[in-house]
Order: sequence, then structure tokens, then C-alpha cells
Amino acid sequence: MLQHLPVLTIMVPMFAGLLVPLLARVHAGIVRPLTIGALGFSCFAAIHMLLHVQGGHPIEYAMGGWPIPTGIGYRVDGLNAMVLVMIAVIGLLTALWMRRSIEDELPAAARPGYHAVLLLACTGFLGITITADIFNLYVFLEIASITSYVLIAMGRRRQALYAGYSYLIVGSIGATFILLGIGHLYMRTGSLAMADILAQFQANPDLYGMSDVRMAFAFLVVGLAIKMALFPLHGWQPGAYTHAPSASSLFIAATSTKVSAYALYRIVFSVFGTEVLVSGLPPVRDALLAMACAAIVLGPLIAISQGDLKRLLAYSSVGQIGYIVLGLMLLDERGLTGGIIHFWNHAAAKGALFCVAGALVLRTGAARVDDLAGLGRRAPWTASAVTVAGCSMVGVPLTAGFLSKWYLATGALATDRLYVVPVLLASSGLTAVYVWRILQKVWFAPADVEPRVGAEVPWSMRLPTLVLAAACLVFGIAPWSVEFARDAIAALGIAP
Repeated sequence: MLQHLPVLTIMVPMFAGLLVPLLARVHAGIVRPLTIGALGFSCFAAIHMLLHVQGGHPIEYAMGGWPIPTGIGYRVDGLNAMVLVMIAVIGLLTALWMRRSIEDELPAAARPGYHAVLLLACTGFLGITITADIFNLYVFLEIASITSYVLIAMGRRRQALYAGYSYLIVGSIGATFILLGIGHLYMRTGSLAMADILAQFQANPDLYGMSDVRMAFAFLVVGLAIKMALFPLHGWQPGAYTHAPSASSLFIAATSTKVSAYALYRIVFSVFGTEVLVSGLPPVRDALLAMACAAIVLGPLIAISQGDLKRLLAYSSVGQIGYIVLGLMLLDERGLTGGIIHFWNHAAAKGALFCVAGALVLRTGAARVDDLAGLGRRAPWTASAVTVAGCSMVGVPLTAGFLSKWYLATGALATDRLYVVPVLLASSGLTAVYVWRILQKVWFAPADVEPRVGAEVPWSMRLPTLVLAAACLVFGIAPWSVEFARDAIAALGIAP
């Protein structure tokens, strides 16, 4: 059974997504259990594979029995097993959380289609993560992108359609860059299998000097930078997160950009090799370092002035992606540890905060920061989740955010990039400003201010919020979070 889990992890939600619209015509009540069951299976499979690959035991799967590089291969190792778990868990929690939200925000006729699109989006993200074929990565990237456009555009307001269309235009430009990069790479190497391409580069380092190889790498980096909303290519993100249905904001914010960042990690380590950044195209590394540092500072700086909670969190995400890219560009074991842990931190913290934003939309019809006033008095569970997730965003000790920033700082010092440390400190300070602004509303609103929230949201929404908030603490305290990160680094070929 284990050997088939890589393909079953993808196929089960894919077929469930195709069946949902058909079965909904027979009995609408089957849609939600089918969605939860399919994502629950992917979650179980991803966790099982993560535990199996620890200690350097990757899982290889050849589609149709065709050997690599002739056929398409799937590979699960310490890095992508972690990302698979992240996607599957977020997908499952979103499916559990969203029932009341989509009942409030979507007409009844659109709800089965929404479940189907969510399942197909999970399929795309899981496929990007698990494939060992670079063109297959592009195929799954398009599946994930198209379904993400739809998830955003299904919002009840006209701005949602505009945000989805804007994301479609920008995302298509990014996808074009990625396809051009793959084409140039195929022309030079004659292969699409990641391991085979990497072997060619390792056997003949002179390939790094070829113009088509340099163009391939540049195209892939630009395309993925657009997809992950790396500053200053983040223009699509604030509108998409702000105007999308709350469940879409939760799922996309917690998964989409991290999956694109994972793809960049995989392209660097498993396709080109780190030599492309060290001696092949060092200006690209310098440019990405500069973009990451700019994102880390400017993302939270812009977030401070936002009055809409979703928009605030969107600009905050711009900065958080900077941390992940910074960890990669340091090319140091400690920096990579920080970047990989920040995958988890950002997914958990931002997922919890978007759960709270969705709860506000359910209770008040909007997600204004001012509407958080008095939340601690009326909804202490939700307020506690806000507090923990906010502290993890700042990097308070005992949270995952502190752990990731600590390793990023030590990695910067180890590589003599001392300027990164004040950048990290400045970003944490700016993040503390908007997080304190939120917590002040939540816990310290004047007693005469009538809370707009009214009461706690149902447990179907509250429990996923608390699970994500608790994950911020677990990842910051449990020693296995660092162990998983180090296994991921070993899978990339860097000895801890």
C-alpha cells in the first residue's frame, strides 16, 4: 500500500472533485462528507509518508511503470513530505471550517461547485509538491492556478470577480515565464526528469555558462516569484485575499504561496543545483536576497496602515514569504532550517488569523480591524487563537516564528551577511506594531464599547482555528520540528 500512496494522495481528491457535482444532483448532503473524507485520506497518507521518509528513506513511484527519465516519476523525501502534510492538513481544516461560512457567502446552487473546485485546488498543490518531473510540475501548477482563480472569483461582491481576473492575468504571465524556462531547459538537456537534469549539470558544470541555461533559470525564478507574490511582484495578492470568500482566503493564504516557494527550493536544489547561484548566476542570488529583505520590511510596514483585516494579513504575507526566500538564498544549513520551519509557521499562523477574519465576516458582514473590539470578552477562544498566532508572527519565544527567525539570523551571521540581522529585527518590530494594534482591540477595548462579534462562532469553525493556533506553539516547542527541517535539508543534499 505504501508504494502507491504518492499517487493515491493526488488521485483521491481529484476523483472526489470530479464526482462532487454529479453526486450533488442525487443528494446534496453527500458533498461535505465526501470532501472531508477525500481530504482526510490525503492527510493520513501525507503524514504516513512523512514518518516513513525520516532518516533518509525516500519513496519513489513511476507512473504506469515507465522508468525515469522516460516516464513521469513521483518522489517523496524529507522536504516535500513536510509540504504535503501542510497542504493536506490545511485543506482538511478548511473543509471542516467552511460550512457556515459558505452558507453565508455563497448561494446554495454554487456550494457543490465550490467543494469540487477546492478539491481540485488541493490536487494541484499536492501534485506540484510530489512530482519529480518538471513539466508535470507545470501541469499541476496550472491546475492549482485555474482553480485558485475560481475560488477567488466566487465571492459575493463584484470586487471578487475583478480580483480573480487580475490574478488570472498576472498568474498567466508567471506561468508563461515558467513554461519558457522549462522549454529552454529541455532544449539544452533533452530531459524533463529533475534527477536526470541535475545529473547532467553535475557531470558537466560548463552547462551553467550556456545562455539558454541561464535564460531557463531566470525565466523560472521570475515566474515562481510572481506566483509566490515576492515583493515587488505581489500586486495580485492584496485584492485576491481581501475580496475572496473567507474559506478561499483561508486556504489560498495558508498554502498557495508556500507551494510556489517550495517549487523554487526544488528548482534550485533538485534541477539546477546550488552551483547555479554560487558561480553560475550570482547576480540572481543577490537580486533575490534584496527582494526578500525588501519584502521582510515593506510587507509589515504597509500592513500597519490597513483597516481591513484581510488586507492587513495579505500585506503581512508579503513579508512572511520574504523569510522563506531568505532562508533559501543564504544557502546555509541554519538559514535553510529557518526557512523550512517558516513554511509551517506561516501556514499555521496565517491560517488561524484568516479563520478569525472569516468569523468576523460571518458575524458582522465585514472584516474590519475595529470590529475586533471586545472580542476577548465575548469570544475568548477565538481571541486566544488571535493572540497566539499574532505572537508567532512577531517571533515571540516558544512560538514557531521565534524558532524560524532565530535560525535565519544565525544563518545570516554564519554567511557573513550581517545586514540581514537588523532587517529581521526591524521586521519583527513592525509586525509587533500591527499585531499589538489587533490585540489592543481584542483585549483592551473600553468597557462601554459594545462588541460587534456577539458570541463565539460554532465549534465547526472554532476547532480548526484553535488547532492552527496550537500548531504555532507546538512547532516552536517540539524538538521534532527542527529534526524534520534537518531531514528536509539532508534530502536537498546538504549535510547538517
